[in-house]
Amino acid sequence: MSEGRTSSTSETKSERSWLERLAQVFQAKPEDRDELIQTLQDAQQKNLFDADAMVMIEGVLQVSEMQVRDIMVPRSQMIIVEMDATADEILSTVVESAHSRFPAVGDSKDEIVGVLLAKDLLPFFLQGDKEKINVRDLLRPVVFIPESKRLNVLLKEFRANRNHMAIVVDEYGGVAGLVTIEDVLEQIVGEIEDEHDFEEEDYILAHSDTQAKVKAITPVEDFNEHFGSDFSDEEFDTIGGLVMNALGHMPKRGETLVLGQFHFKVLRASSRRIHLFEVNKLDKEQLNNDNNENDTQSVDEA
Repeated sequence: MSEGRTSSTSETKSERSWLERLAQVFQAKPEDRDELIQTLQDAQQKNLFDADAMVMIEGVLQVSEMQVRDIMVPRSQMIIVEMDATADEILSTVVESAHSRFPAVGDSKDEIVGVLLAKDLLPFFLQGDKEKINVRDLLRPVVFIPESKRLNVLLKEFRANRNHMAIVVDEYGGVAGLVTIEDVLEQIVGEIEDEHDFEEEDYILAHSDTQAKVKAITPVEDFNEHFGSDFSDEEFDTIGGLVMNALGHMPKRGETLVLGQFHFKVLRASSRRIHLFEVNKLDKEQLNNDNNENDTQSVDEA
């Protein structure tokens, strides 16, 4: 019994000590947001909490100031299903994108009539009744929100309504993009860093004259300047958009593509965005070898 009391007393003292140290940090009351962040950073440096907790605290503060337009998936990158699509076409979209929810459209992306959940398709495919699929009968209600909605307000609405996706509309009522609860939460917990990360302000991390890691958001113009290439930026602003268009789908990690004289390998991608490439500039011999491999693969697959 004495050991139990000793352990309990020790934990109580530890808690009190932690709270006292935290109270000391806040003795000088912060007057604005910048001072608050500085105070929190001082607390972290005193090991009152770790760096991961600091990232989330800053994320919470940031979410209160951000708007939907800051994080939405643009209209051009939305993965949708069409009302008159066949069961096989819908299944292909579900498998390739790995999403769980899809805006269902009529004649155009501006005519969104509902949201299709991938799980609602499972019974038909499991029972071999895929020809009985009627997309319209399976649709869930769609939620429309303005670009200007604050993220903290949106997160509260997502939780209250148990909704996971909203369609973003511009001031004229046209579809501007979509946003999910995962997109909002990512602003709080941050993206998972890995061995491929480099400075936030950099687009390209060169390893040699012919090899580099390239962020998908790199402007085509910057890519051309670095590698001496001549990709057009008339249709796509970023190298990620250019590669995704060439592939015809949202690629997964490890997927590769030869575009012009460049070999692209996807190092990091989520279900909605490409984040990072490994890029190799090929010489004539490498380019011929890559083309031969692609031809052989096509023959084998046929």
